[in-house]
Amino acid sequence: MTDPASSGPKQLNMPGISVGFGISLLALGIGVYLASGRSSLTALIPAAFGFALVALGFIAKRPSATKHAMHAAAVISVLGFFGSVDGIIGLAQMIAGATVERPLAVAAKGVMAVDLATFLWLCVRSFRQARLARSEP
Repeated sequence: MTDPASSGPKQLNMPGISVGFGISLLALGIGVYLASGRSSLTALIPAAFGFALVALGFIAKRPSATKHAMHAAAVISVLGFFGSVDGIIGLAQMIAGATVERPLAVAAKGVMAVDLATFLWLCVRSFRQARLARSEP
């Protein structure tokens, strides 16, 4: 006999996923800042978004705060994605062999955009799963 609770897709651990994506953005920002010779504080922008995702991930581990914290993390990811989406175009141009101004910054923006888009997709998927679980009898 199959356990009905185990049927369907597995619910994602979004607080943990938020912390993981946040750590990756922290590493990206700090790494690019150091690789650029500490010449520009704007290289730390991915780290700022990463810090926010880590903080919200830890806040979301409290059951009473999960919903609000994860929605805030989704908003942060939308803002960060739209602020860095042009990096995807620049990254594609670099891969195609074009010369771009400040290639390290372009690559960091592209990676940040992809990272945040992936996180946002997981958030939406999780929100949908939670809504469907609430509507089940």
